Amino acid sequence: MEKGLIHVYTGNGKGKTTAAIGQGIRACGTGNKVYMVQFLKGQDTGELLTLKKLEPDFKVFRFEKTKGFIWNMDETEKRQLKAQVNSAFDFVKNTISTCQCDILILDEIMSVMSNDLISTNCVVDMLKSKPYKMEVILTGRNAPDEIVDIANYVCEINSIKHPYEEGIPARKGIEY
Repeated sequence: MEKGLIHVYTGNGKGKTTAAIGQGIRACGTGNKVYMVQFLKGQDTGELLTLKKLEPDFKVFRFEKTKGFIWNMDETEKRQLKAQVNSAFDFVKNTISTCQCDILILDEIMSVMSNDLISTNCVVDMLKSKPYKMEVILTGRNAPDEIVDIANYVCEINSIKHPYEEGIPARKGIEY
């Protein structure tokens, strides 16, 4: 790649992570090394088993040990989560400073910012320091204006209808 760009997949609809993984698979298929750091995701998902088959060209990294949603956590669990997220973000900064991959996916980074686990300014500074040729993909609801402003691609995925509204719970292989 001549110049690496910044992608944002945001919105309240299903498919932001799927879109990022699809872009990563496309890049991997053309000889690019892809790293995906997943924030705030602890449970196993179908895509992890598939992506494992693409190693070492497409690697997934997770740092959170805590399970469950942040709004159900007590203060001790929130502190532990924040420490885990900070470890993941340190890994991201090191990955960028040492140019370890061609494509870097930061899955659910928007949720990290909206829950005040990492400041938007820290993410913006990190993006501004990325190597010239590195492509970065960010996912999650409620992309901050500061991120949208520096991104080259911004795609908003909105939900018009979702089976959860009909009482159908998340299904293995479809939602996770």
